[in-house]
Amino acid sequence: MKVSIRKRLSRSFSLEAEFETSGGVGCLGILGASGCGKSMTLKCIAGIETPDEGHIEINGRVLFDSAAKLDLRPQARRVGYLFQNYALFPRMTVLENIMAALPAVTVPGRGRAAEKRRKALDWVERFGLAGLEDRRPAALSGGQQQRAALARMLICGPEAILLDEPFSALDTNLREQMQARMLELLAGRDDVILVTHSRDEVFKLCGELLVMDGGRVLRKGRTRELFREPGLVAVARLTGCKNISPVRRLGEREIAALDWGLTLRTAVPVEDTITHVGIRAHDFVPVFPGEAREAGVNLVRIRVLSCSEEPFEKALLFSNAAAQGPEESHEIWWKYSNYLNYYNTEQLYIPPESLLLLRDTALFPYGQTRITNTSHTVLEKSGSPFRGDTGRFPVAGQNVNVSVQGKQSL
Repeated sequence: MKVSIRKRLSRSFSLEAEFETSGGVGCLGILGASGCGKSMTLKCIAGIETPDEGHIEINGRVLFDSAAKLDLRPQARRVGYLFQNYALFPRMTVLENIMAALPAVTVPGRGRAAEKRRKALDWVERFGLAGLEDRRPAALSGGQQQRAALARMLICGPEAILLDEPFSALDTNLREQMQARMLELLAGRDDVILVTHSRDEVFKLCGELLVMDGGRVLRKGRTRELFREPGLVAVARLTGCKNISPVRRLGEREIAALDWGLTLRTAVPVEDTITHVGIRAHDFVPVFPGEAREAGVNLVRIRVLSCSEEPFEKALLFSNAAAQGPEESHEIWWKYSNYLNYYNTEQLYIPPESLLLLRDTALFPYGQTRITNTSHTVLEKSGSPFRGDTGRFPVAGQNVNVSVQGKQSL
């Protein structure tokens, strides 16, 4: 699937989505906060909304091309769309809802109506809805409604499947059951896009991840690699990193985390464009009395601010006990299993390989900057009034020369 679209939604918000799905990696997840343009992207692919300009194709078949004035009707696109609220017809039974996705019988008799019903009943059985085929949606549970909607979507053999936050209305237990079921249904398919604001869902279900913010694609790559190296502050936050601090570069592999009053040694060289550091809440390692550690290297003495307990883990908020003032005493999250006894921990170690070296997208508010390595791409807004200019932007206490030249490598 290839998507390159633009759609202006208001004076202050425009959708600019450009991406291509990869074969052999499974489902593509689109992760972003509410209102970032995730669902609108799906609606444009499905033909429910029309982009102002752009191009959409699936398996070489063009669905939309503004230059060629081509815009296939939703019924002709062969795209299955699972709505967030499932959108079952309330006055139809389960069986009638599923049959509604099949072509209408225009010639009476000849067994066509019977064949249509038989095929729908087969999908009722396949999705565990036997005995519920005569019920209307109001008489179904959330999970049963979702299965009916999935059967209706898949019965017509779509070339692509679009899932718009399909688990948001389900309780925790049912959500996990349906996610496991979805993994089975989607196994081996590379034509699936899942929209969600849940980092847990994309990590569990999606081999590839696209992160959106403010109507634009920030980054795209393999899911686990983007979690391990988010690259941008916004991507780190959206993938669940709670601890992010601006930094000052001290050396090739050394930084000062300004919000925490910590000097940190990194596993890789620190580029001049790095503005922040992130530490995921589960990556701290407790230091026990008598344990040998190099003095002062990636160690923090903790001052506990608060502690909360969830069913299977604890969340501890602390600050650096050695901080020199309030500007270095910002809170830090640490999460660990309830089955581990860390009550008496006074120091934590931060492994260099766990540090997330990040760039602040706000430094390039209008230019398009591309950061690439073997598997990731970072995109920001194009059309800079500063295109071709060289400016000096503040980077955590330093001045760094930055040249905005459209697409470039950093």
